[in-house]
Amino acid sequence: MFGCLVAGRLVQTDAQQVAEGKFVFNLPDYKSVNHVVVFMLGTTPFPVGAGGSVYFSYPDKSGMPVWQLLGFITNEKPSAIFKISRLKTEEGSQHPFGMMNIAQTQSVAQIGISVEPMELLTQQTPEASAAVSTVDSFTQFTQKMLDNFYNFSTSFALTQDRMTPNPTEMFIPASIVLKWII
Repeated sequence: MFGCLVAGRLVQTDAQQVAEGKFVFNLPDYKSVNHVVVFMLGTTPFPVGAGGSVYFSYPDKSGMPVWQLLGFITNEKPSAIFKISRLKTEEGSQHPFGMMNIAQTQSVAQIGISVEPMELLTQQTPEASAAVSTVDSFTQFTQKMLDNFYNFSTSFALTQDRMTPNPTEMFIPASIVLKWII
């Protein structure tokens, strides 16, 4: 029913069903994982009016699982990418996995999927740092390039009284460059 993908690793399609409507994927060596993709395989749709809440769990210092809501998938939105690199703190949130006896070691995290009614899914608030940036890579590159250009050019800045007159050089006020970038 579900698949899980971590960059540089094989696709996992062997979700463990731990209870009715509750599925878990193990993520070995989770500390090196930055993003995770959760998707439906297309073999079995969710029941009408239902979707799946996606959770991330990692062991705290005592080995107990800390669950955090990432978001959800539905028949209309059958896949999602989540950033988990900043979630490895010790603050959990409410989750439907309760005190289930799900084996977990210190180097293994888990992705949990809970089948729930759509009304419940839309009321849940995922961890803010789990969302992947919606800015496309070209926009991101352009902004960083302009920031670097501005920083580089202003590193040569001189006050007007320190400038040596040179009729062959043209000077552009830094404020004009900054206005153009913004």
